[in-house]
Amino acid sequence: MAIHQWSTEKQPREKLLSLGAGALSDTELLAIFLRTGIKGKSAVCLSAQLIEHFGSLGAIFAASFEQFNQVKGMGQAKYVQFQAALELSKRYLSESMMESTVLDSPHVVRDFLHQTLKTEPYEQFVLIHLDNQHRVLKQEVLFSGTIDTAAVYPRVVIDSVIKNKSAAVIFAHNHPSGNAEPSQADIQMTKRLKQALALIDVRTLDHFIIGYEEVVSLAERGLL
Repeated sequence: MAIHQWSTEKQPREKLLSLGAGALSDTELLAIFLRTGIKGKSAVCLSAQLIEHFGSLGAIFAASFEQFNQVKGMGQAKYVQFQAALELSKRYLSESMMESTVLDSPHVVRDFLHQTLKTEPYEQFVLIHLDNQHRVLKQEVLFSGTIDTAAVYPRVVIDSVIKNKSAAVIFAHNHPSGNAEPSQADIQMTKRLKQALALIDVRTLDHFIIGYEEVVSLAERGLL
């Protein structure tokens, strides 16, 4: 049965309009995004199949074109659509972060970092520059690859901080394994960077470790 033939209570679009997007399941939201199904399968059924195949919404958006193309009914057009939606959400969160102060809206930075880094296949070390009012000046990926105590050089961090006239910084990096628990190397690296920046009177506010489901704050853990 096509979606338009369902009762109003069951149609995802009508449900969203009457109850809000938060009332919809992952499958219903994805069905609205897909708009149409394929022969013999409604958009809702196709959405359920996609989630079952990949395991989660996040895994769908993180899938490569080759992986995505293996699902019947999916192809280049749908893959491009998913990637565009993902990038739009990242840019929206980036704008929100730039317009707020870290102390007033700490969740904005956390949400942005989680959305940006959780599905990255390789480790990325992000440096967020802040002014004296803790407003975001800039965010940049400073290192990529395998992040450990030897790979993140304080000199490079300091050069970037001086260039951007930062008064404070936040560090973040992802664990592609999905486990956000900080390692001893993460903790030691953070302390080393914090000490180096203190010499030029720049404050280190936090270091976020990004996993697939969780974000760990070293400041909240008392590990800074």
